[in-house]
Amino acid sequence: MSSPYTIRWGILATGGIAELFTKDLMLDPSTRQVSDVKHIVAAAASSSSASRAKEFLETCKCPSSAAAYGSYEELVNDKNVDIIYVATPHSHHYQNTMLCLLNNKHVLCEKAFTVNAAQAKKLVETAKQKNLFLMEAVWTRFFPLSTQIRKMIQSGDLGAVHRVIADLSFGQDVENTWGANGAKHRMVNMDLAGGALLDLGVYPLTWCFQTLYHTVPAASRKPPSVMATVETYATGADEKTSMLLSFPSAPGGTHVAHGIALTNFRVATDPDGHYTSGPAIRIQGTKGEIQVSGPAFRPTHYRFIPKEADLDPHRIKAGRNPKVQEMDCPIPGWGMFWEADECARCVRDGKMESEVMGWEESVVVMETMDQVRRQGGVKYPEKIETVEYPVQL
Repeated sequence: MSSPYTIRWGILATGGIAELFTKDLMLDPSTRQVSDVKHIVAAAASSSSASRAKEFLETCKCPSSAAAYGSYEELVNDKNVDIIYVATPHSHHYQNTMLCLLNNKHVLCEKAFTVNAAQAKKLVETAKQKNLFLMEAVWTRFFPLSTQIRKMIQSGDLGAVHRVIADLSFGQDVENTWGANGAKHRMVNMDLAGGALLDLGVYPLTWCFQTLYHTVPAASRKPPSVMATVETYATGADEKTSMLLSFPSAPGGTHVAHGIALTNFRVATDPDGHYTSGPAIRIQGTKGEIQVSGPAFRPTHYRFIPKEADLDPHRIKAGRNPKVQEMDCPIPGWGMFWEADECARCVRDGKMESEVMGWEESVVVMETMDQVRRQGGVKYPEKIETVEYPVQL
């Protein structure tokens, strides 16, 4: 049996999302039945100090040999690092990812990929020129549950898929939760590209795209038309955004399918924390419906409800549906290791992009969000919208 391919990671930033990802990298791959790749955390960098990076590595129980840096420039020049995970706010993704690519490092960049589609295109162009792997870290795409649902759609289990409804909303008393200095909170800070869309809305969009766009043969995919309604917070960031996407070529036919993607700061997808309100995602086809439970970013359960006409009416009347299929998806850690495994395999095989989360699709999603922001009148400061590099943020 051949040895697993080992990939050496550098972690760029030391916040909460970086900690979750790094702790997942430290988990034994056998806990998720993976034996062909493994991960080593070789270094981490904090923009504030090397001591903060060292504290981060210790918190994540990384090897003592991992290097701690007080600048991102030091990290990208570390010859022991193969790939860098960019975990800064999305306002900084373009500048940070470009820094990595120009220093010949493969990159996994957190979502939202960039602030706008122009930046995404420029990163893709640079990765292509440098012959480097680049992927947007849409971790939900790589869950076994997501993979299974895409297979069901492509195999025709749902028939022609006509509608997907997906929501990720965190209901909270915004002003009291964020305090008197709420305008500086990262969720609504315009200098950090704050707002519900780029932070939360990317997940409902992920479900619309991975079911209504990705499941269509690549040659037949067409970007959706977009209608959006947006309400803004006092800072100018969006606080509630509703999107209606019309996909002109949908799975299972030549019909138009609708994707309804919702996000909101003031009301919740799951108000009581027990999913009493029902599924976060509904995927509706002519042969039935898939309902996905758990938050849209980390789903743990789905059920497939076949069309009633295909079932025994007496059993339906009695409240028994013997053909309902249910699947639980236990996650041994947080669940970010599956996207890391994908990165390792792509780098091992000399691929510059992933077939599951490819460049073209990341760009189309960014173009969609550009349209939503344009319709809602949300515009960020020029210094974080620009494609110029380098720009000090």
